Amino acid sequence: MSYSLYRTVKQSIKSLSGYRGAFPKSSLQNHGNRKYDLVLPAATTPLRPVPDYIRKPPYIINEKLDPPRSDIEIKTVEQIQGMRKSCQVARKILNIAATQLKVGMTTDEIDRIIHEECIANNAYPSTLLYRDFPKSVCTSVNNVVCHGIPDLRPLQDGDIINIDVTIYHEGYHGDLSETYLIGSVDEEGQRLVETTRQCRDAAIDICGPGQLFSNIGLVINGLATEAGYNVIPHFCGHGIGSYFHGPPEILHYAYLDHEKLKMEEGMTFTIEPILTEGEEDITVLSSDGWTAVSNDGSRSAQFEHTVLITDGGVEILTE
Repeated sequence: MSYSLYRTVKQSIKSLSGYRGAFPKSSLQNHGNRKYDLVLPAATTPLRPVPDYIRKPPYIINEKLDPPRSDIEIKTVEQIQGMRKSCQVARKILNIAATQLKVGMTTDEIDRIIHEECIANNAYPSTLLYRDFPKSVCTSVNNVVCHGIPDLRPLQDGDIINIDVTIYHEGYHGDLSETYLIGSVDEEGQRLVETTRQCRDAAIDICGPGQLFSNIGLVINGLATEAGYNVIPHFCGHGIGSYFHGPPEILHYAYLDHEKLKMEEGMTFTIEPILTEGEEDITVLSSDGWTAVSNDGSRSAQFEHTVLITDGGVEILTE
């Protein structure tokens, strides 16, 4: 799950009607040979219950978020083992949902699958009621940049969808996401998705002890720009462990690095770039306070892994 950054460039908060009014009446967006549906939030279903026996994160038990961490945690051997287990369960759950994707199914159905698989694997879906998020997974289709709330809109032929799964298992969070092609996606959509995957993977490849965190953004920004895409700067990766979000903030764009912060063995964090075909400006819809959409209606794609810095380099925990 992307962690929001509110820096000098802030995303605007707009009403659904205001966002809808920025586009033609037809929901079909044409960019050259690219054709896809403009997605707006639809009706949703009630909260899905979680059995009492499922271990829940502190923010659910205490009904408030813990104070933010100020340090980058160096994991112990025991903590690393816990992270490995949680991340592998998250991967298993996402893979199960991915095999069932098809034209005509709703993102609410994806949420049901994810939710039921979490319970079956003795895990809590981390997003559920985190800052009042109402579902067990984020599903972001086409022009929805991230944090899309599963609803009753059927997936259309030609859609691209990011499914972002985070689970809490035996005291640790595991976080990953992938963008999938639904039916026959045009070549530009396919290229966007594949380039985003390559950006994430290239950033992971340069990780290791002593490596600057800022090099992650340099690698991603360079590949994205070369391919003709922009990096969405408003969301970043994050430290993760027994806590959902913590330091360090992983920026996916090139920036002036004053801190020169370096990776150390035992650190765990996510790398989760979002690339867009259009401009980087986004809107967070006031109708739900979560759904982030591109201002120009352009599509975006995202890929995410949770990684561990090891003595010899990097281990992908969610692979």
